[in-house]
Amino acid sequence: MAQYDTIRTSGAVRTAEIDEGLRAHMNKVYGTMSVGLLLTFAAAWAVGNNAAMMQTLFTGFTRYIVMFAPLIMVFAFGAMINKLSAAGAQLFFYAFSAVMGVSISYIFAFYTGVSVAQTFLVTSIAFAGLSLYGYTTKKDISGWGAFLIMGVIGLIVASIVNIWLQSPALYFAVSAIGVLIFAGLTAYDTQKIKNDYIAHASHGDSEWLGKAAIMGALNLYLDFINMFMFLLSFMGNRE
Repeated sequence: MAQYDTIRTSGAVRTAEIDEGLRAHMNKVYGTMSVGLLLTFAAAWAVGNNAAMMQTLFTGFTRYIVMFAPLIMVFAFGAMINKLSAAGAQLFFYAFSAVMGVSISYIFAFYTGVSVAQTFLVTSIAFAGLSLYGYTTKKDISGWGAFLIMGVIGLIVASIVNIWLQSPALYFAVSAIGVLIFAGLTAYDTQKIKNDYIAHASHGDSEWLGKAAIMGALNLYLDFINMFMFLLSFMGNRE
């Protein structure tokens, strides 16, 4: 009986340690993501309100470099993550966030500041609710992953094609489907971050956990930014 009580007590202590570590891990994920968003919107505001920089960056071939630079950096980050230290991964993420800000800076030239702020607030509320659902639900939503990733690939292809087609109907469809896909990804990614931590917490690999937090922040950051951009296409008022 005494041995059973000892095992039960040890298990309870271990569970408490994991819960505490998980909270710290999630705080780091959300904190890193928040800093990234701050850098993004600061860079977007600075460039978007500078007519000379907008003319330089979004004219001719340069606009394609600005447009696709974040996508290239995401693929590079995925390829390099195992070679980077946790600190290096965090620095790369912040650099990516700034580049993303430059890439979406046109929103401050095309849309009113009020509509951008309103859309940001709506996105923040929706993101918080969806992420909370992903964190607290007992339902396994890992099966959503393959479907949602295929949806993202389809969105990218359709968006690239529509650069040349300029079809309003396709633009509307991409925006509507995009909101739904990244809403689902917000819940999916949150649960995945939680489950990955629980699965690896017992290993004690602080370097892996540090990089996992950065990768988790990147995934949630992309969910937020994409949901914001798609919602802005519906809610944004043109200048």
